[in-house]
Amino acid sequence: MEYSKIVSVTGLPGLYELISSKNDGAIVRSLDDKSTRFVSSRIHNFSHLESIEVYTDGDNVNLVEVFEAMQKNDGTAPDEKDAGGIKAYFEKVFPRIDFERVYNSDMKKMIKWYGILKAHDIEIKLSEPVEEEQPVKEPVKEEPPKIKEVKAEKPKKAAKAEEAKEETKAKPKKEEKETPAKKPSKAVKETKEEPKAKPKKEKEEKKAPAKKTPKKK
Repeated sequence: MEYSKIVSVTGLPGLYELISSKNDGAIVRSLDDKSTRFVSSRIHNFSHLESIEVYTDGDNVNLVEVFEAMQKNDGTAPDEKDAGGIKAYFEKVFPRIDFERVYNSDMKKMIKWYGILKAHDIEIKLSEPVEEEQPVKEPVKEEPPKIKEVKAEKPKKAAKAEEAKEETKAKPKKEEKETPAKKPSKAVKETKEEPKAKPKKEKEEKKAPAKKTPKKK
């Protein structure tokens, strides 16, 4: 059984082994009676022992350091009900504890948890982080930068004049065609010259004088 899988559950006594976790809770096994049960995260909170820290007069320390100090101590742990004896025990075992912020109930839990871990021969140590092996990248050969030849831009007017010259050279000259005379438009009607009216004959060449008839004698 690994120390990294041991958890405490609020509202439940003792310690538990985490079997599997779910979105709404977890399945745990009690270290005392080996019973397995589902615990809802809506009602209970879970705390991994290896994530618990203890207040000291300096920086916080992991709970493992306190357990290791208790393991090195030759004396036996005091009774859980003896509040004065518990404080005197930790003053001897781990005097760096900040007794103003670490309450007597917290020290009782540490003594009880340590007894359960020793009873089940669980090695008290932090799990080592797994370092992922990164693939060795081959050195990339750096190519010299390519230099583009930049042609100097000609002034716009000169460039346009040269383009016009090139276009005139490329296109053959068109032969000049005789433009036919424009036909009179249909809107204009052709008018024929009417013959001038002949002068009327002088009163039918003057009427012939009436012949005088001789009077009878």
